[in-house]
Amino acid sequence: MLKVRCQKMGKVTIIHLHGRIVTGELDVLRNAVLSQADLDLVALDFARVTAVDARGLGVMLELREWALSLGIDFFLINISRLVRDVLEITRLNTVFKFSSQAEILSAHRSVAW
Repeated sequence: MLKVRCQKMGKVTIIHLHGRIVTGELDVLRNAVLSQADLDLVALDFARVTAVDARGLGVMLELREWALSLGIDFFLINISRLVRDVLEITRLNTVFKFSSQAEILSAHRSVAW
């Protein structure tokens, strides 16, 4: 089961994910991101993600496009080696923006606090 916890700081939200981003577990991720429409930045925290399947990648792309269409920056943070390998194999590492939580908070400090 995919668990989601949203950490909102001003116009920045970090969505902490725990579990697998796979078919059958994606509605919670989609709903968490789509509820963040009034922000400047959304970051998905992959520190506790154990697997991502093709459908999960598709939903991540869909959410990225949704965010960009609203002018919301969309980042992936704390990517594990497993997820990094999947993104490299699928060449999606060239599509998504990556950062650390510290960099995001530092860059958006004036907005977040």
